[in-house]
Amino acid sequence: MSEETFDLIVIGAGPGGYVAAIRAAQLGMKVAVVEKRDSLGGVCLNEGCIPSKALLDSSELFALARDKFSGHGIVIDPPQLDLAKMLARKDDVVKKLTDGIAFLFKKNKVAWVKGAARLAGKEGEKHRIEIRGAGNEVNQELKASKILLATGSAAVEIPSVPFDGETVVSAREALSFDRVPEHLVVIGAGYIGLELGSVWSRLGAQVTVVEMLAKPLPNTDGQVADALVRSLKKQGMKFLLETKVTGLEKKDGKAVVPVESGGTTERIECDRVLVAVGRKPLIDGLGLEEAGVKLDQSGRISVNENFETGVPGIHAIGDLIPGPMLAHKAMEEGVVFAERLHGEGSAVEYDFLPGICYTWPEAASVGKTEEQLKGEGIPYKAGKFTFMANGRAKCMDETEGFVKILAHAETGRMLGMHILGARASDLIAEGVTAMTYGGTAQDVAMTFHAHPTLAEAVKEAALDVDKRAIHS
Repeated sequence: MSEETFDLIVIGAGPGGYVAAIRAAQLGMKVAVVEKRDSLGGVCLNEGCIPSKALLDSSELFALARDKFSGHGIVIDPPQLDLAKMLARKDDVVKKLTDGIAFLFKKNKVAWVKGAARLAGKEGEKHRIEIRGAGNEVNQELKASKILLATGSAAVEIPSVPFDGETVVSAREALSFDRVPEHLVVIGAGYIGLELGSVWSRLGAQVTVVEMLAKPLPNTDGQVADALVRSLKKQGMKFLLETKVTGLEKKDGKAVVPVESGGTTERIECDRVLVAVGRKPLIDGLGLEEAGVKLDQSGRISVNENFETGVPGIHAIGDLIPGPMLAHKAMEEGVVFAERLHGEGSAVEYDFLPGICYTWPEAASVGKTEEQLKGEGIPYKAGKFTFMANGRAKCMDETEGFVKILAHAETGRMLGMHILGARASDLIAEGVTAMTYGGTAQDVAMTFHAHPTLAEAVKEAALDVDKRAIHS
């Protein structure tokens, strides 16, 4: 059995793991990454962020051609969907990006070890890692003084609605349906449920979203969440809020989903059910208990400011530790972990972590919501500007939505930015930057914003904090 020693072994090649590995290698460490998939990139690149955005973009183009081209003077026959080709394009995007990570590993001399890793105790000052191959037999052993756990997360299953990979599916299968469902029931109105519901709705499916809470995206600004629901309803999606799924029946190749709301029960017949109620850390088989690595009450791994667990030399980042399960959180933690391991004083600015829902219009936010500020008793002022009054949005025929900026009532310091509209995912970066450097709404308002651009709505919202907006 082969054996090799490294400075750092990373278990998991998702956004957190591969970024940590590359940064550590740049800082002079000898690094290995153990990944049981045949490709790098983890859930995000293979069955999450990237393929879902590829399908969101493709389905949006299809909807534009069907519903909006005529308004621009572009007259075409009704577009026809080639689903197989759309899915092939999605797979090609994924392959190019995962191949790109493999190239970066070679460039930075990061060793890629294929197999499933398990903590196997210590030998002197080194931690041992067993690698199991396809036959579940240990075929390799690695050693390192530092171990980073970055195995990501998996979809949560509802016991009464178990996954079967065909009728009841997770996001993984919902990215590769071989046909457009006649009726797709989405359980859960979070990012994943709304995004994938949008994809199949645009392509012709009837989509019903069932959510236990009163609003989707519970951590999103209330005005944004309400406006997003109104928009998605106009696009044809149906919402059953404050509604609970009580089970599942299969009948004649269909699914019947009983739901309950306010004491009333309804039975929904559909051909596919997407369960998107959350995700859980992927920790099975890692040998955490034997190694002495402790979990908190939510099942996450407890770490200190260096991302070190209670076991010296064993660290964890990303979906395994507390905080939102977002790829960009894991990536930033990967960089900071490697730099702190190198003795640098880097830190993750969790207060300025943006959240984005890639529906159309997009919803993006950073910082505090109005609801949170009111609950915490923080005095604030709000500025708001609608895209209806933005010249570029008018030219694009994308006037739905608004930008809202929240600033401290006394200091003017920006406390939050919330956007619903076209390219909100890109526009939110200005808010993240301004808030990270302690900027005020006035700082944003005084900054050049080219005309005509969607970004002018950000400037106008900042001006509106002090009721100085020009175009509203």
